[in-house]
Amino acid sequence: MPSALAELFAALGAALGEARLRWYLFGAQAAILYGAARLTADVDVTIEDVDVPSRALVPALERAGFSLRVPNVDDFVDRTRVIPIAHDATGIPIDLVLAGPGLEERFFARVREHLIEGVVVPVASAEDIVVMKVLASRPKDMDDVRAVLAANVQIDVGLVRATLRELEMVLDQADLLPAFDDALARARR
Repeated sequence: MPSALAELFAALGAALGEARLRWYLFGAQAAILYGAARLTADVDVTIEDVDVPSRALVPALERAGFSLRVPNVDDFVDRTRVIPIAHDATGIPIDLVLAGPGLEERFFARVREHLIEGVVVPVASAEDIVVMKVLASRPKDMDDVRAVLAANVQIDVGLVRATLRELEMVLDQADLLPAFDDALARARR
């Protein structure tokens, strides 16, 4: 019998495949796959934004066993770029985040496929998970960064630094690289 997550990923892959949308797992569930030891009750997925309005995607999701978690999905998506759903069979909440141009296209290009109980799941690369977690910078995200770095010594530190440097320039901030360097030093002790 497959786990709740394997069941969820199989259904989600089928629905997004029917809609012909690329997707990848990110967030805590992805960090767990890369070595972070933590609990989480939800799933975060990025889907490409290719002129498929949420009202066209929702029927495919419903056929695959998902329900909306908000009453007016189009309004919610317009404000947040997130389609909040739940997997009916497991009750697990999922946030489907619509990808933006630029950086997320690079994340798609670096996706790694993971096999979870026979289900192929596209997952953001370890480097990109580190970047996303440093950008979020909550204490639990920085714990994930240290855990992923400790478990993946082959990680491309140069790629992480280059991406964070670019984000610092775009966001006009200077705290991302120092946060990463601190996490890296602590992870490699």
